[in-house]
Amino acid sequence: MTLTVAVQMDPLDQINIGGDSTFALMLSAQARGHRLFHYLASDLNYSDGHVWAMAHPVTVQHIVGDHYRTLPPVRLDLGHDADVVLMRQDPPFDLGYITATHLLERIADQTLVVNDPASVRNAPEKVFVLDYARFMPPTLVTRSLDEARAFLKEHGEIVIKPLHGNGGKAIFRVGSDGANLSALVEVFNTAWREPHMVQAFLPDVAKGDKRIVLVDGEVVGAINRLPGEGEIRSNLAVGGSAERTVLTEEEREICAALGPELKRRGLLFVGIDVIGGKWLTEINVTSPTGIVAIEKFDGTDVAGLIWDAIEAKVAARLG
Repeated sequence: MTLTVAVQMDPLDQINIGGDSTFALMLSAQARGHRLFHYLASDLNYSDGHVWAMAHPVTVQHIVGDHYRTLPPVRLDLGHDADVVLMRQDPPFDLGYITATHLLERIADQTLVVNDPASVRNAPEKVFVLDYARFMPPTLVTRSLDEARAFLKEHGEIVIKPLHGNGGKAIFRVGSDGANLSALVEVFNTAWREPHMVQAFLPDVAKGDKRIVLVDGEVVGAINRLPGEGEIRSNLAVGGSAERTVLTEEEREICAALGPELKRRGLLFVGIDVIGGKWLTEINVTSPTGIVAIEKFDGTDVAGLIWDAIEAKVAARLG
């Protein structure tokens, strides 16, 4: 089966091919003989019932500095000319992102969109996870300084972060003395209109933040991400490092609880974050990462497993 795959992502010249999950998916698709097209979310158009983009036919290779070749763009009707759309642009999860999900939702009955655009829109990383509060550390969602102060008094140390942030950006630890808490809440309230997430600080973060990848609701691999010196953030994008890991019983319980719902929602490629072997902090559905590191440490071809799932779903649609 040869598929036409439209990849909605950020500019190709800006990615780090050594660890980029979307690039790994493109390499895997190309190795299977699928045709690749690249376009930006801002290139989406709608007219007369059609959603389309001026998309570049593209080939990829794992050569730093020479990792892609494009041809002149063509008008690609995503509902009629594509078999699969990979919605892989990075957040922020803003109105531009949300609008892209609305447009792609209009073709979801014709073309397989991964992940399902309506489900992505309805499952922001730090909001969807609230459905599984029993696995989460103590959590407060608020814009109120008084509420944040009361939460700090109850839990001793806290972390405050944007509700729709990504990549470990703008995450702050506040000690029991509350120094800078009022200033942080002021800055957050100025920068963002939505509430913010406040959580009890977990000392176990020093031992790492585990990224567990699920494909169509099933666990396929995990890595443990360690924070850099002087950091509480373990995201690889902000200097964290990865190591091989195995799942705890509590982590398997979390995955068993999430898996059926992820599958039901059409969230085919998901990365969840767990601290201390038991505390669920995020369910990443917009543009999950980690598959390159997983393959490096345990040899699992996660990109191949994702394409196995995609090909099976396309075949089922064709009957």
